[in-house]
Amino acid sequence: MSIRIVRLGTPRTAGEGLRIGTVRRPPRGVPKTEFASQDWYDVWYPNLAPSAETMKLGQEAETPAQWNAFMRKYKSEMAEADASRSIDLLAALSHTAAFSVGCYCEDESRCHRSLLRGLLAERGADIAN
Repeated sequence: MSIRIVRLGTPRTAGEGLRIGTVRRPPRGVPKTEFASQDWYDVWYPNLAPSAETMKLGQEAETPAQWNAFMRKYKSEMAEADASRSIDLLAALSHTAAFSVGCYCEDESRCHRSLLRGLLAERGADIAN
C-alpha cells in the first residue's frame, strides 16, 4: 500500500485507490456528481492546499527567490496543528491503504504537491513512484 502523488484530471492508474483533491477550489464547470467519474477526485480535502494568498505567490513566482518564498509560506501553513495532523494521518495510512493525493498543476516541480510529497516522506509515508 502507498500514496501516489497525481495530477488531478488525468486518467487513474491501476492500484491508485481513493483520489484526494488537495486543492483550494473544485474544478470549474464540472458538476459535483462527476468529479470522480471525470478523474478529478473522490474526496475534496482543501486542508492541505495552500491558502489563497500563498497560492497566488506560487502562481506568480517567476524567479527562484519568489518560488522559495512560496515554499517557505506553504511549509509554514502545513506546520500548523490541523494540517500537521492531517499529514501525519496520511503518512500512517499509506502503510495500510492505497490512495492518491493531487492538484491540477501540470508541472509537479512548480506545484504544492511536490512540497506535500516531501512533507509526507519526512513523516515516513510510503510513497509510490
